[in-house]
Order: sequence, then C-alpha cells, then structure tokens
Amino acid sequence: MKSSRHPVRLFAVMLVLVSLTAKANNLVTASGLKCEYLVNPMGIEAQHPRFTWHLADSRAMARQTAWQLLISTDSLDWKKTLVWQTPKSPGSNNLVTYSGKALQPFTKYYWRVNTWDKDGVLTTSPTASFETGMMNPSNWKGAWISDVSEVSVKPAGQFRKQFEAPKKIRSARAYIAVAGLYELYINGARIGTQRLDPMYTRFDRRTLYVTHDVTDQLKTGQNAIGVLLGNGWYNHQSTAVWNFHRAPWRARPAFCLDLRITYDDGTVETITSGKDWKTSFSPVVFNSIYTAEHHDTRLAQPGWNTANFDDSKWKSVIYRAAPSNNIVAQVLHPVRAVEEVPAHSVNKISDTVYVFDLARNIAGVSRLKLQGPAGTIVKLKHAEQIYPNGRADLSNIDVHYRPTDDKDPFQTDIFILSGNGEETFMPHFNYKGFQYVEVTSDKPITLSKESLTGYFMHSDVPPIGTVKSSNPTIDKIWSATNNAYLSNLFGYPTDCPQREKNGWTGDAQIAIETGLYSFDGITVYEKWLADHRDEQQPNGVLPSIIPTGGWGYEWGNGPDWTSTIAIIPWNIYLFYGDTKLLADCYDNIKKYVDHIDELYPGGLTTWGLGDWVPVKSKSPVEFTSTAYYYADALILSKAAGLLGRKVDQQKYQALAEKIRKAFNDKFLNRQTAQYGSGLQTEMSVALYWGLVPDELNARVAANLAKRVELDNFHLDVGLLGTKAILNALSANGYADVAYKLAAQETFPSWGWWIKNGATTLYENWDINAKSDLSRNHIMFGEIGGWLYKGIAGIKPDEAVPGFRNIILEPHFVDGLTFFEATHDGPHGKITAAWQKEAGSINWTITIPANSTATLVLQLEKGQQLYEQGKAITGAAGPVRSTGHRANGKATYFAQAGTYHFVIR
Repeated sequence: MKSSRHPVRLFAVMLVLVSLTAKANNLVTASGLKCEYLVNPMGIEAQHPRFTWHLADSRAMARQTAWQLLISTDSLDWKKTLVWQTPKSPGSNNLVTYSGKALQPFTKYYWRVNTWDKDGVLTTSPTASFETGMMNPSNWKGAWISDVSEVSVKPAGQFRKQFEAPKKIRSARAYIAVAGLYELYINGARIGTQRLDPMYTRFDRRTLYVTHDVTDQLKTGQNAIGVLLGNGWYNHQSTAVWNFHRAPWRARPAFCLDLRITYDDGTVETITSGKDWKTSFSPVVFNSIYTAEHHDTRLAQPGWNTANFDDSKWKSVIYRAAPSNNIVAQVLHPVRAVEEVPAHSVNKISDTVYVFDLARNIAGVSRLKLQGPAGTIVKLKHAEQIYPNGRADLSNIDVHYRPTDDKDPFQTDIFILSGNGEETFMPHFNYKGFQYVEVTSDKPITLSKESLTGYFMHSDVPPIGTVKSSNPTIDKIWSATNNAYLSNLFGYPTDCPQREKNGWTGDAQIAIETGLYSFDGITVYEKWLADHRDEQQPNGVLPSIIPTGGWGYEWGNGPDWTSTIAIIPWNIYLFYGDTKLLADCYDNIKKYVDHIDELYPGGLTTWGLGDWVPVKSKSPVEFTSTAYYYADALILSKAAGLLGRKVDQQKYQALAEKIRKAFNDKFLNRQTAQYGSGLQTEMSVALYWGLVPDELNARVAANLAKRVELDNFHLDVGLLGTKAILNALSANGYADVAYKLAAQETFPSWGWWIKNGATTLYENWDINAKSDLSRNHIMFGEIGGWLYKGIAGIKPDEAVPGFRNIILEPHFVDGLTFFEATHDGPHGKITAAWQKEAGSINWTITIPANSTATLVLQLEKGQQLYEQGKAITGAAGPVRSTGHRANGKATYFAQAGTYHFVIR
C-alpha cells in the first residue's frame, strides 16, 4: 500500500532498475566519449571544448531521444563539484560545445553524459576526463633557454636540472614548448612514446607546447630533468631547393619548461627552465629532419639525465627570446613509431657491406644492433630501390638535394661505435622513406637479418575503415593507398617522406576523403588548417607548401592546389558534422576567393599547376583551375549559409554561377556534349565538380565512358583527373567502367604498380620514369576513398552531415563477386557488404544507432529488395520504399539496425 501513495518514487525506482538492467546487458550506453576528438586529453586550451559520443545500441530503430551533459572536478562527488550541467535536451545531438563558466588552467575535469534511448530509458555513460593546460600565456613561469646562439653548430644540445621534491607527490605535469624538436627525460626515463614533437608549424607565428603526465617518474627526494633538443624544421642545416636553411625563423633550438608538482598536502611547486640549468653537447653530433642523423657514441655521458650526475664540467645555459608570441597547446594524435617491421632478408655483399630489405616501403627509421671496435664508422643508407648489383640506389629521391659538401649524405645515418659490447643505434630527430637499408662500415662487422629492424612512423591516427573484396589486387591497392597516406602524415600531410617531406596542398586536397574514410584524422587537419591561416598573405594568397619558410608563394599555388583552404574544412564538415573548422577558416576562404575574383573578374582563371604528371594528355590549366575556383566559391556560399551569413551566401552563389557560365561558354560544346578535346580529365572534372548543365549530364557522362573505352579502359589522367574520373563514372551510371579502370593490372594503372611489387602508391604511372618517381606518394590516392563511395556506396549526406543520415548507394560491378566496407563514423560503425549469388545479390548493411540511411539501388527491371523474405514496400517499418524510381534507381529510407537484404 505504501507504493500507491508514492507513485513518483516507485517510478523512479523502476527507472533505476531498468537503467541498471540495460547497463548489465550492455544494450544501451553512450560510448566513445571524446573531448576535442581525443580520449581523455591532457593540456587542452580550448575555452569552449567540444564533446562527442555515440550510442552503443544494436537494436533495430535505436536512437537517442534526449541527452544531458555533466562536468565536474571530482568524479566521486558530482553534486559538490559540478561545473556545468546542461538541461535534459530532447533530440539525437551527440556533438556539444561547452558554454559554462570559464575553465581554469591546470585543472582536471570529469564528464559524463546521460542519454535516453528510443524507449525513454535513461543510462549514464562511463566517466571521461579532460585536463586544461596553460589557458593563458601569462601562466608560464619558465624562461626560454638554449646552449649556444650559432645556427651552424652541429651537435645537439642536452640540458639538465637537479631538484628536490620534499614531500609526497600527488600529481605532476610537465609543460614544454620547443623551437625545434625534443625528447624529455625524468630520472633517466624517456617521457612518452611520441616522436618528432612538437609538430612543425610556422614557428615565428605559432609555437606548440606539449603536456606530459610525469607523476610516476618523479619521487620524493632528489630528481633530475633532462632535455635533448633537435633541429627539426626550425634550424634546417641541410640545403635543398626549398631554401629552408634561409627560413625567417631559423635559430638554434630552444625550449621553455614548467614542471608543475602538486603535493599530497595540496601545495604546488613549479620547477622551471632558467639560468640554473646546465648544458652540454650530446652524442648526436648532427641531426637533420630532411637528410639523416649522426651519432658518436664515444661521446655518451651515461646518467646525464639522472640525479647525482656530476655536471661540474657542463656549461651554463643562455636566455633566448621566445620564437613567437603565440605559444599554444598541441592537441592532436602525435607521431609515433607505430609498427615494427623486421628485415625480410639481408644480402651480405662483403664483410663491410650488407643490404637489408624490409619487403615493403615505409616512412620511419631503422634500428641497428651490432658490435665492433671503438671508432668503427657505420653508415646506413636508406633507399626505395636498388641497383642491379644489389647496392642502394637514391637516384629517384635525391634530385632536389643541394649539399654543400660530403658531410651530410642523403638519407644516410652515421654511427660511430664506442666499442663497449653490443650497441644500438636509432635516430631521435629524423625520419626517411625507404625499403632497403645499405649498411657499410670502415672495418669488418658481422650482421644478421635480425640486426636491423624498421619502424613505420606516422601520426598515430586511429584506423576507422576497412575494405575487403574478391579481387586481391583491389585489396592490395587499398592497403598500398593507406600505407602511402600514413607515410605522408606527420602532423601535417606531405607529398613524400624522402625527397621533400613538404606539405603540398594539391596532394592533400586530393587525398582528403581517402584519409577520412580510413582514419580519424580531424585533429591533424585542424592543426594544418591553422598552419594555412598562419601562412595566408593579407591579400588572400596561400603558398603551395604549408608550412613554408617562404617558398611556394610564387610557384605551384593557385586554386587547383591551394583550394585546401576550402575543400578540407568542407569535408571535415561532411564527415564529422562539425562546422567549427569552416567557421575558423571562413574569413580565409573569403579572402582567397575574393583575390581570385579580383585577378580574374571574367570568371576563368589560368592560375595553377594543372593536371600534374599525366599519363600522356594534358588538359588546359585554365580548365582545371577554373573548376576548382568554382568549387571554392560554391563551398564559400554554402559555408556562409551554415554560419548565418545570408548576404555572403547570395553573393558567392552568384559568383559560382558566373564562373560556371563562363566555364561552359568556353569549354562546353553543347551539340556534342563534349568538354574541350574530350579528354578523360576534362570530361570527368566537369562532371565531378558539378559544372555540367543538368540537361546535359547524362550525355557528358556517356561521352566520358566512350572516351575511357577508346583508351582501352586505361587511365589517361594526371593528379587532378584521378580525383574526378572514378567518381564521375560511378556517380553517373558507369560504375562498371570505373571498376575496369580501378582494377586494371597493365600500364597505366594502380594495379600495374601492385603487379610490379608496390606496397605504397607511386608518383608516376611509368615505373621507369626518369623523373618524378618517388615510390611513396599519396597524390594518386583518391582510389582509396572511391572504394568506399563507388563500390560500397557509403557516402555522407550533405543535408544531414556527419553520417547522421548515410547515403548507401552500392554498385554491384562486373568483375567482383564480393565487397565489404566499414566506416566508424561519429555515430558508430557503418557496414555495407554485398555478395553475388546465382540470380540474386545478398546485401548486408549496418546503420548505427542515432543514424538513418537513404538506400539508393540500381535495380534491373522486375527486381525488388527483400528482407526476411518479404519485399520492401512503402509500408511503415524500419525500412520502407520512398516511392522514387527513376532511371532504374529505387530509393528507400532505413532506420538504425542491421539488415540482411536480398535483391532479386
């Protein structure tokens, strides 16, 4: 009878029981909690950080009906330490921006999210955290210090400070800002697994600092901090055509460090960089991010980074000015040695020459273990290919190097032995692109296959996509594309990891979808677009490589390359449903588009490089650059609409239409439905970027398919054409033709590379080209993204971005019997897999909770879509026909769930 008097209390008890049962059964919970797209990040500085999660609910029609976010400073006492609590908000939102009171520096915050499922049942997520860093430059206490001022000094500096921690330590954080590169040590232990920190920026405009949790490395009593500094891009001592040795920021590496210790009694002590530090040259006698690293282990000082080391012979440090007035937190997935790659074989040419083969091309470093007499000089030359005699061949990658002497051989580490038993060499501040390592010595040495190991290094972005098919060549192309993409991701996207290591904008805009389908790369791209904003000239001009020391403002830039400023934020919006990067870059996109409009008021532009490294036919630069100019103006108009800038939206929509009209007036023959000379690039670029008049779209696509057939179903495109051609064909009724191109195994094709042993993508279709033949290039990498789009049919919906509504438009192409792709989007894993059977196709899809999907199927006459033996109709249910059927395409609307369809 008591319960009848307290129905609210009874309901509350029942609700808790249901919630606990749901948790116990793992049916529903908010999962994948991230702050600023990182799991439990440390040292963030965003005043309004973003919080994301997805609903782990595998039931049919699963959705979040309401949400509530809570943030506190104590995970055990939410009520007393609550910082921010949103109201219970109806809807499926899973991207929330903080709007509470100002976040405090050096503070760990805890957060969780309450979600209500489709039945209105509440569950509470596990607790996640984020920790703020400096938040304000005035909170720095340390000084910028270095060892010497001369940029020509070769040995890397090492620095130390001994101090006492008098009380029991609760927690400790090291905040280190560096001009150059660093490794941090506490009591002899290297801190962290990251490499090549901090990431490369325009150092005189933005300098990054990194936060480390060093609680476990410190102890009550005497402690020592050690810092080893490397040159990186800050003090470029090697000389190449891009003149980084003349960069305006160039100086000897320096750093500023605050070690903030919180004791058990609540008091705080900060150990800082300053004049009480000591310095000495290290055994790293030369280091270049571009070429290699040299070690003389006879100069090692064991224990230099531990307490009680005798540093009486060390020198005092010097003060330095900060490299910039903009010291900000590095908030991204760092570079790591992600994968160990054992040597596959070794060829002993003599007792002083050994050539190791990793059997795959990687970006990274090698580690060598050996013994030998003191003073033995060992050289490790890293190459992508070998001469017929088995020796390392650098001729395809050293073309732009301009050495001033023979002391800095390209991609060749030098290791001088100490003679103290087995020794190990692995570079600290360099990486290379290679498959082969030629080890030579000035005295006989004994090596085995196990003596050398490669380490694949790249930004450690989480993999979020998979592709499998019935064609091994396609699977190998996808793998090679990913290897090339990762080999060219080092806190910014590069073109190649050996010859240049430059942030070529054109390569990056081509590969953006390939990257975002397979990897969670938003943190790297947000950092790189900040680099764009740093590099943009007041008139809107961007350089062709970013960051840059000044090279690239006069050559290689133009809308076909530097449209990264618009294309990358737009794709981040499509894939993540987040407008922040578009908003951050809006004024920059606007300045860029306005500048082109000022230079080319007629709507056509000749500014650009054009269809770089084509097979044989080169489309006019005016054609391809104008297409990209149109894309920029259209993205700007759409961004203006999203951000509430209606006047700009109309202005740039009108500009886009002006460009489109000028483009078609010049290049389109309306009678023949042909663009220009009818080349593959011309026809596909016009289709892909939406320049073709609607009424001519089908005829232009048909002409493109005929052109490909005339070219014997082989490519005749360069860099810009590869972005467009597969997509233009598959999106316009010719997926079979696109697949024939993609799956070709004879020259010129991606498969031709694979059949000739490629494990990454190349720079040139001709594998015997005399120039432009890096064997680890991403610029032809659009095929990786196309496999998700053009075969599996997984696409974001511009009207409902972030895969909140998924477009699923598979193509069951001739030549494949099976295909499967998955993508972990903001709402969970999307799966699309199909298998051909006799007279039917089995199609399995997974739409994650909180998402819906539009299914678009090219059905033959009489075919229907069945699920559990029943034809899908317009009747209400998890999947229903929308009644649209044109050109053989049937459309359906599906709610969350896993479905096993049959098409027959």
